[in-house]
Amino acid sequence: MKSSAISERDIFPPSEIEKIELLENQELVNFVSHYIELMEPKSVFLVTDSGADYEYIRKKSLEYGEEGELASPNHTYHFDNYYDQARDKENTKVLTVNGEKLPFINTMEREAGIREIEGLMKGIMRERTMLIGFFSLGPKDSPLSLKGVQITDSYYVMHSEMILYRTDFDYFVNHPDTEFLKFVHSQGEVDSRKVSKNLKDRRIYFDLEGNRSLSVNTQYAGNTVGLKKLAFRVTIGRALKEGWLSEHMFLMGVNGNGNRVTYITGAFPSACGKTSTCTVPSERLVGDDLVFIKERDGIARAINVENGVFGIIDGVNETDDGPLWEVLSSGDEVIFSNVLINNGSPYWNEMGIPMPDFGENHSGEWKRYNKDAEGKEISHSHKNARFTVKLSSFSGLDRTALNDKHGVPVEGMIFGGRDSDTWPPVSESLSWDHGVVNKGASIESETTAATLGKTGVRVFNAMSIMEFLSVDLGKYLENYLKFGTKLKKQPRIFAVNYFLTENGRFLNAKVDKAVWLKWMEKRIHGEVEAILTPIGYIPKYEDIKPLFRSILNKDYTMEQYEEQFKIRVSKLIEKDMRIKETYKGIPTTPREVYEELEGEIGRLKRLREQKGDTVSPTVLR
Repeated sequence: MKSSAISERDIFPPSEIEKIELLENQELVNFVSHYIELMEPKSVFLVTDSGADYEYIRKKSLEYGEEGELASPNHTYHFDNYYDQARDKENTKVLTVNGEKLPFINTMEREAGIREIEGLMKGIMRERTMLIGFFSLGPKDSPLSLKGVQITDSYYVMHSEMILYRTDFDYFVNHPDTEFLKFVHSQGEVDSRKVSKNLKDRRIYFDLEGNRSLSVNTQYAGNTVGLKKLAFRVTIGRALKEGWLSEHMFLMGVNGNGNRVTYITGAFPSACGKTSTCTVPSERLVGDDLVFIKERDGIARAINVENGVFGIIDGVNETDDGPLWEVLSSGDEVIFSNVLINNGSPYWNEMGIPMPDFGENHSGEWKRYNKDAEGKEISHSHKNARFTVKLSSFSGLDRTALNDKHGVPVEGMIFGGRDSDTWPPVSESLSWDHGVVNKGASIESETTAATLGKTGVRVFNAMSIMEFLSVDLGKYLENYLKFGTKLKKQPRIFAVNYFLTENGRFLNAKVDKAVWLKWMEKRIHGEVEAILTPIGYIPKYEDIKPLFRSILNKDYTMEQYEEQFKIRVSKLIEKDMRIKETYKGIPTTPREVYEELEGEIGRLKRLREQKGDTVSPTVLR
């Protein structure tokens, strides 16, 4: 930043002046200068790609009490404020020009929003160090990646980013004209436990015009770690403008015949099997949460935006989550957030081992049966307790694919939700448009587990993106549909449902997803035929029976098959009608949405007239 006077300030020690003078990006100069003037830090620290800087950030997080050490080497813990445990929907807003209203999105007029949040940021870093991190969203040398700069005063936030993303200071040094996304955060005033105190002034705002997010008076990573879900909202807007896809999807490789690997993405709402699918032991993990998908020479190619996992730990146990349990039990670096700490060890709900009766958690000193200010009993750990870990800790990681600068070819896309009585365990769409509309854009997910006949409330969650949507849903879907027209080979689109029940019992085991993955991989390569139904293609019994034996060493009966794959005609019609009514409320809904929904409803009604309300798959052969 040779042209900037900011390096002459006494807030920069000599070591940081040396770093600053390597940077000549004028946009970066202006960005940093503005927030130094606004937030008034006592000092500034630039995070480079060096191991020394990594260790410095980790050490300072411990020193300042934002993290604490655990008995296992490299394991630390972090607590957020008791009431700062998740994304703050009410105070999360997309800033739009002239305050344009968008379906399902909390919006605010852009200039007013910037004035408000920057007013809260005025002088907020006095007596604190401003940390500036430089990152790559995706492989460093990939043309599919984007760059980002994080400003924060939280060592925990910066430490989390350095686990989850690739630091890329050198790129900014060598490419002074590079464009970048901007993320600005301050935890604000903290209390004696070093957690954000002024939650009434918590704000998380997105300025798509300025390619930036602004957040203040919060520490929870979903509100603060810029390159995570904050960047996701910003890049959704950018993808819409530029004609590519920024998606809430895992990325994995499924092993096929010979040495074939087929790369598949998957979008699932929270607690619907997303992480457990992409970490199936026999397959290849590339990423668990966010992807960029861009067209290159007529092929959809994807990169994992991240280099780590910020995952929900609630319910993780050794029996059902072997690969993840192995990671959390290893000596690799892990941050456990909002779990119970007892005698230097972390504990969380439903981890499958005896739990202590006391310790420290997000509520402070805790003992069994403690209640909060509202009289609600406080569990061992929060339901949204998390772990943060590098992807390199997973033994099933496909390292080559993770770092492929060209991205991997996407040959399949999966959409799933929590559905007790409608979708079969797996089905394939009739076409790209049918898949986008009737699989992805039609996701509904129940808010509670479908056990003992209770089904919970159905929540519309198109593409599993509704919590993070920052653009008009109709325009987003239009972009999705158009993206398919650019491709010489469109990915096959599938829907899965791991939560189908009958008489209060689940019809599938958790591990059965390994079979559905293999069937999908075989369908992509034309190795198995399928049964045509009004909602798409479903497996033939003779194709999945041997897969259950070879993959899971389980018998799979015709009775199980018919129970799982029967076409629940009325339920499917009701679902499509609900989805159609939802889109009627969005003026920009593409005509293809109505065409596909009406087409499927018509096919289902004809089937009901001919075969009845519940139709066995064997009848449709």
